[in-house]
Amino acid sequence: MKNLKLIQQKLVAPKGQKNKFGNYMYRSAEDILNAVKPLLGNSLLTLSDEIVEVGGRVYVKATASFIEDKEEIRISAFAREAEIKKGMDTSQITGSTSSYARKYALNGLFLIDDTKDADTMDNRKAEPKKAAPKLILEGDALEKARVAYQKGEVTLDQIAKKYDLTNIDLSE
Repeated sequence: MKNLKLIQQKLVAPKGQKNKFGNYMYRSAEDILNAVKPLLGNSLLTLSDEIVEVGGRVYVKATASFIEDKEEIRISAFAREAEIKKGMDTSQITGSTSSYARKYALNGLFLIDDTKDADTMDNRKAEPKKAAPKLILEGDALEKARVAYQKGEVTLDQIAKKYDLTNIDLSE
């Protein structure tokens, strides 16, 4: 398996695809295959799928097989079919699930690290943080703060923090 070791060391399959909806980069099974083909030499790479039902759910089991001389190594990965995927018919759902499982079988075979891939990211849109209303230290609030400080009930740091004041504000 000298050639497999060489491929694992030299393979470069950049994330050249962009998901516009989730705003992240990714690589597809096709990207990996395009990058690995020139490195195969006399070795043979095959991909196969098997449909497996587990607990009433349908999975695609993809297997990447690497054959060099008379040795063979197989790596499998599973992906679950979505029951419904907006804009896709059932054959497209199976096809995209197959591609996904094949990608991960290839990742395992060629030691491709996908730690920053879409399925490890939280792609939900973050709620914009609402700024807390700024408390204004004037009038009644100013007088109360002054009295509380004079009585030793609060420190200047506590007042500054509560009203988001700078040292200049405090001195005034």
